[in-house]
Amino acid sequence: MDIIATIGLDLAKSVFQIHAIDSSGDVIVRRALRRAQLLDFFRKLSPCLVGMEACASAHFWARHIRACGHDVRIIPPIYVKAYVKRSKTDAADAEAICEAVTRPTMRFVPIKTPEQQAAGMVLKTRDLLVRQRSQTANAFRAHMSELGVVAAAGMASLAKLAEAIRDPEYRDIPEVARQALLEMVEQIDTLSVRIERLDRDILTCVKEDETARRLTTIPGVGPIIAATVRAAVHDAHGFRTGRDFAAWTGLAPRAHSSGGKERLGSISKRGNRQLRTLLIVGATSIIKLGKRGVKLPQWLTGLILRKSYKLVAVALANKMARIIWALLTKGGVYKKSPVAIAA
Repeated sequence: MDIIATIGLDLAKSVFQIHAIDSSGDVIVRRALRRAQLLDFFRKLSPCLVGMEACASAHFWARHIRACGHDVRIIPPIYVKAYVKRSKTDAADAEAICEAVTRPTMRFVPIKTPEQQAAGMVLKTRDLLVRQRSQTANAFRAHMSELGVVAAAGMASLAKLAEAIRDPEYRDIPEVARQALLEMVEQIDTLSVRIERLDRDILTCVKEDETARRLTTIPGVGPIIAATVRAAVHDAHGFRTGRDFAAWTGLAPRAHSSGGKERLGSISKRGNRQLRTLLIVGATSIIKLGKRGVKLPQWLTGLILRKSYKLVAVALANKMARIIWALLTKGGVYKKSPVAIAA
């Protein structure tokens, strides 16, 4: 019987597609398996190379299949797409994965441990609650403006609107509307309490993690960014340079060059969206310090004078990402002045 050398596994919730070939590339197995049959199938096989696309359950199955003695590699779906022939089906996807996993220049996703996934879930839960709070706050502010009550942006101004809703002596709002808006105010308060509780838990974890503590010495990098980096980046040595790391976060310009002419567009927005957003927010906080009179490095001051505010924030976030990579790979702490990120 031919020995299976490589398997392409197309993951799903209930039905999984297998495409297995031998060392010469001949197809040995092409079949669908139910969820309960998957691990039994791999336990009976001799050790081989198994490829699968990165998705929600990929790390779970990768850990269990690797425990059966196989070499498991997770591929970003965008890299598999080029190997799909004609129409997209589960069988075609499995065949494409089987082909892509054998390529010598293919890039793979590190397999996460349950602890690493748990750390990411805490951050994603916080991000979800923050978005829900913002959504509710925006709706509350909009309803109040319809009644002629307008306040400035920010949670502090929102608190003043909440006080008006709670005040029984405030007669400018119909009672029916007051009861509905009180539900929004209570929802915002509940979400704020939950977010603060998660923030305390994240801060405790950052204080206990030596690498995360070192990252917080970088200007603009707080506990949330440090915790996000630790959850998202498991092996910084997988990036050759800081530029590669910045490109992975989606902070590098998108290239569309041809015929020897270089064309660079806006940032690619690839990689971890949450980390990219936090880095830009951190960069924005540094630029705001400059507007308040804090001395910034000359290169940054010149950039602020020449370019738009958001473009400068993205450029600074890119530089912060490179510094993060340097600290992750080389150790140490950031030793510049509290606000200066020198060129």
